[in-house]
Amino acid sequence: MLAAVVGVIPTLVMADAAADKGLEISQEVERRDQGFVDSESDMTMIIERSGKVSSTREMKIKTLEGVKGEGDKTVMVFLTPADQRGTALLTHKNPGQQDDQWLYLPALKRVKKIASDKKSGPFVGSEFSFEDIAGQSIDEYDYRYLRDAEVNGQAVFIVESYPKDKDSGYSRIVNYIGKAHYRVLKSEFYDRKETLLKTLTPENFKLYNDKFWRPMKLSMVNHQIDRATVLEQTNIEFGTGLDSRDFNQNSLRRIR
Repeated sequence: MLAAVVGVIPTLVMADAAADKGLEISQEVERRDQGFVDSESDMTMIIERSGKVSSTREMKIKTLEGVKGEGDKTVMVFLTPADQRGTALLTHKNPGQQDDQWLYLPALKRVKKIASDKKSGPFVGSEFSFEDIAGQSIDEYDYRYLRDAEVNGQAVFIVESYPKDKDSGYSRIVNYIGKAHYRVLKSEFYDRKETLLKTLTPENFKLYNDKFWRPMKLSMVNHQIDRATVLEQTNIEFGTGLDSRDFNQNSLRRIR
């Protein structure tokens, strides 16, 4: 009996070490992106079906960095097509609890809160879910470092993250994090049945203000239904003077 217990100890120590290292790597990713204050950019969403473009949408993205324990706030506003112009998604990251998201539908002139159990659903018909758009925060996951590897010739840490939210559409996410700059170079999303569902690939990184790396292109491929969505980002600006008044429900009705 004692021998069996002793034999378990090294396994538990290794598991704890893998969890600690996974957390430390993920914390460094977050730390390196702190201090941007606010940003704005233009974005084009390209939806593909069976390798062919089925629709294109243009958006404006605004982000306000969280301060004093608050999470980041983001608003995405559709500029085209005409029938979706003015549609907006507001996201409030809430450290230690579920994020809040509201969708403004100009045709109905109403703001609709996205229910927690609906966040795994597709965002405006794309391969990005509401959960994906909200993004990952450190305290929303448990972590485990798996191993070192290479992605496109770049040395990476492979770290698994496990959502704490029972309403998440994922059982786990495998992140490939570049050692050079702690940028996420690829993410693999597994569904609740532990089957690979989607892969997100950020590309064409550019450095802003000698500190902040931003991908000019993000490709999300759904392996189960042969669909993909590409987000192309341009005209990124930092320090544009945004404040919390630009990120409340009333502001959604004023956005054009």
